[in-house]
Amino acid sequence: MNKAKEYNIPENFMWGGAVTSFQTEGAWNKGGKGPSIVDARPIPEGHSDWKTAVDFYSRYKEDIALFKEMGFNAYRTSISWSRIFPDGEGEANEEGLQFYDDVFDEMIANGIQPVITLYHFDLPQALAEKYNGFASREVVDLFERYAKTVFTRYKDKVKYWLTFNEQNLVLPNPEYWGVVRDADSEALRYQVCHNAFIAHARAVKALHDIIPGGQMAGMITYFTVYPHSPKPEDAIAAMKAKELLDDFYFDVFAHGEYPSYVTSYLEQQNIMPVFEEGDAELLKNNKVDYLSISYYQSSTVKAADAEGIGRIKAGLAKNPNLESSEWGWTIDPIGFRVALKDMYARYKLPIFVTENGIGVKEELNKDHTVEDDYRIDYLRSHIKEMKTAIKEGVDIIGYLTWGATDLLSSQGQMSKRYGFIYVNREENDLLDLKRYKKKSFHWYKQVIESNGEKL
Repeated sequence: MNKAKEYNIPENFMWGGAVTSFQTEGAWNKGGKGPSIVDARPIPEGHSDWKTAVDFYSRYKEDIALFKEMGFNAYRTSISWSRIFPDGEGEANEEGLQFYDDVFDEMIANGIQPVITLYHFDLPQALAEKYNGFASREVVDLFERYAKTVFTRYKDKVKYWLTFNEQNLVLPNPEYWGVVRDADSEALRYQVCHNAFIAHARAVKALHDIIPGGQMAGMITYFTVYPHSPKPEDAIAAMKAKELLDDFYFDVFAHGEYPSYVTSYLEQQNIMPVFEEGDAELLKNNKVDYLSISYYQSSTVKAADAEGIGRIKAGLAKNPNLESSEWGWTIDPIGFRVALKDMYARYKLPIFVTENGIGVKEELNKDHTVEDDYRIDYLRSHIKEMKTAIKEGVDIIGYLTWGATDLLSSQGQMSKRYGFIYVNREENDLLDLKRYKKKSFHWYKQVIESNGEKL
């Protein structure tokens, strides 16, 4: 009798955490770094600036030692473009290049594989002012130059790369791509989206040319969507929302061409972006090696009258059957499994989960720790659904939580804590920045040691 095949988490599975450079490093004007669009953001009342963050820049050895103690074998961060090219063009900054050499060397020495994002919403400020960010093909050219520079420098240290963080936010949030003028134009938004696809494809080509065996992903923040009701109108609205929020990007990453449900809309609205000579071939010939997602929440969709991006935003509605985090994000581990199964059924590419987690307001207790059972429950439920997806045949190569240490949120909130390691600072008071292990630190260590068996 043939033995049934087991679908367990693979032995070489990548476990760890994920952050960005600007939310952790600090040192915003040290080491030759130029200002980015993050540094230029207005600071809302009660939020933090980015000048110090959690000071990973000077404390990376201490933090990496803690990651090793937890058992990480992978850690995702981003390279700060303005640390390499302070004004986005000009000459490369050797001090910035050396900083990442030192960080990657320290990770590798501790058995941790770097997983590196080229761009995480921190365009050099000069490129936003001079070119209107990725609205200009000049910036696409400069991004390619930046990508080739870091691929050449780190080709022996980094295998797994991502081009853009959460690339599907480019349509609703073109300001993340440095667009400071005419951002309300739907035609311009789709042109920025196209330019980002071209920049992505050029980076895929450069990686495969420069790093033998290098692996490049397209990455989005995955929105699992359900019809808000059994009404057929809500069902088709949910389908169209998924197409525009999720599938459009993966279709280009994996198939190398715009899907017809997008081109038909663009042609009808007379807003088809400019395809320069060779763009279609570039997309077709430079597909990704794996797919990557962040996953935090799901939503329901109601039929709405608005068109385009406005239609999607107007139709999103909270699911009354789910609980939410303090920040109003629905908690839906089954939606995570839905995402994984759908992605693999459509694309048959390996999936790397490079963000998942929950942000919570926390304080140290009298024992200098945080009893964060809610975080353990959240992560446990999502890992269980991931394991079920693997048993159902989905090829998943890694799982990284968002945050390892606490870090500033994407909007500059220290109060929104994600990490296994508490960083002792507040919004405007840096305190001593000392690191403390939360209860979840020890739980995640046992998860990794058991390769996901002990949850």
